[in-house]
Amino acid sequence: MSDVTFGVFMPQGWKMELSAIEGAQAKWNTAVDIALLAEELGFDSIWLYDHFHNVPRPAHEAVFECWTTIAAISQRTTRIRLGQMVGCNSYRSPALLAKITSTVDVISGGRLDWGIGAGWYELEYKGYGYEFPKPKDRIGMLRESVEIVKSMWSQPETTYEGRYYRLLRANCDPKPLQQPHPPIWIGGGGEQLTLRVVAEHADCSNWGGNPEDWSHKREVLKGHCAVVGRDEETIRKTWSPEVFIRETEAEVIAAGSRSLNGEPFESWRANNLVGTPEQVSEKIATYIALGCSGFIPWCADYPETTSMELLATKVMPNFR
Repeated sequence: MSDVTFGVFMPQGWKMELSAIEGAQAKWNTAVDIALLAEELGFDSIWLYDHFHNVPRPAHEAVFECWTTIAAISQRTTRIRLGQMVGCNSYRSPALLAKITSTVDVISGGRLDWGIGAGWYELEYKGYGYEFPKPKDRIGMLRESVEIVKSMWSQPETTYEGRYYRLLRANCDPKPLQQPHPPIWIGGGGEQLTLRVVAEHADCSNWGGNPEDWSHKREVLKGHCAVVGRDEETIRKTWSPEVFIRETEAEVIAAGSRSLNGEPFESWRANNLVGTPEQVSEKIATYIALGCSGFIPWCADYPETTSMELLATKVMPNFR
């Protein structure tokens, strides 16, 4: 997989990026406008988080729900692919996920990228009344969920007897348009369990880290692929940093850190796509050399679109 793809998150409120806009309707209109701009600028895909409460802490600010937002955006766009980075498996049953994903693939004309992960935001689990199992169990549930969804996408009926889920003759019609099925993105870099599920089931992976850490995770994935008998090259490896781009170094420095967690500027810059177009291009080239072929950043200046526009016009063309 040598072709390099570029996605971008659209604003939805999770990171407080819409808080300065008055009124829910105006917030939504801004989110839609930026999604449409992403398609106009030539991004390959647009992404949402699957979360309900704001970070770094709940703030009673609007957070537009992932799947209803994707369904709405699918009707306002025509080309750009639609993904979740990544869905929280615990929030919906696998059978319901099969129905949601197949419906979205049909109504979008076959543009779904299905992102799924084990879940981690304990405060949301408690807030919405979900049990918060141990990591081993959450990852076991993730594995079974992917198996169920793949079966329901392809089989007339699915009966499943697992440790965590049981289904009896579950139907899923209509089936997805994409064949053999929509791409499955599994997010997370847990070395013993999550990356094993990636090796078994994912078409695309996504984990974070600086170049050294990112490369190490890839080596771990290679090991799991060898065990399960899969060519690791058949899995697209991606990275989802924050992005902040300005034309000059002076503008980058003057803006300072945009980290939600108060990370100092130098480390925030080092671990993300922060800098001038030339500097950001150099960092992307570094990750490509390590085997990364997909970049899905969060624009740290939302609701401004400067970083998004500079990424599309002065960085992406260097890799196409």
